[in-house]
Amino acid sequence: MKRVTGLGGLFFKADDPKALYAWYEKHLGLPLTPDGSCVVLPWRYADDPQREGMTVWSIFPKSTKYLEPSQASFMMNFCVDDLEAVLTELKKEGVTIDPKRDDSEFGRFAWIMDPEGNKIELWEPPKSAH
Repeated sequence: MKRVTGLGGLFFKADDPKALYAWYEKHLGLPLTPDGSCVVLPWRYADDPQREGMTVWSIFPKSTKYLEPSQASFMMNFCVDDLEAVLTELKKEGVTIDPKRDDSEFGRFAWIMDPEGNKIELWEPPKSAH
């Protein structure tokens, strides 16, 4: 079973997200989405070029609780094709899995912790996004 299919996102904390977004847009050409919440970088799967994917790059305020319980200032998000199958295998392997799940129009989400306490988000994009 293929587990991770791509980098779904990178999220990190900043003192002034708005100013930092402006810096990245000016100097690196990373445009915010119309709602101003993130930058979306589209890509295609190497083994299926018709299939589209995306990496979300987002800056959170330092005060965010979203990355907890990790003490890190960042969180990676990895795309998976079958979230439940991946979680089943990770549980068998003794990986710490947050019992919380999020199902939304953006797909299905779950969280795990690596051995150093970094929170990792697993994302099964909606099938219509494939």
